[in-house]
Amino acid sequence: MDKIKVVHDMVGQTLTVWLDDPLLEHVCEETNEEVILMKDKAGRVIGFEKLHYTPTDTQKGLAVETVVQTGP
Repeated sequence: MDKIKVVHDMVGQTLTVWLDDPLLEHVCEETNEEVILMKDKAGRVIGFEKLHYTPTDTQKGLAVETVVQTGP
């Protein structure tokens, strides 16, 4: 996995995170926490979408933290 794609839809109030190519999506599954899991043909989660997402403050943009772990 080289890239993560994050999409904030302000009109639809969703936050979508793709962990792999969106074209690999085969099935979606909604959880009880208003999160939709997008899966590939093997059942592997390749993305998720948070429904009814609204930022908690008035800051423009979306802050994303990256943590890289090298080793166990």
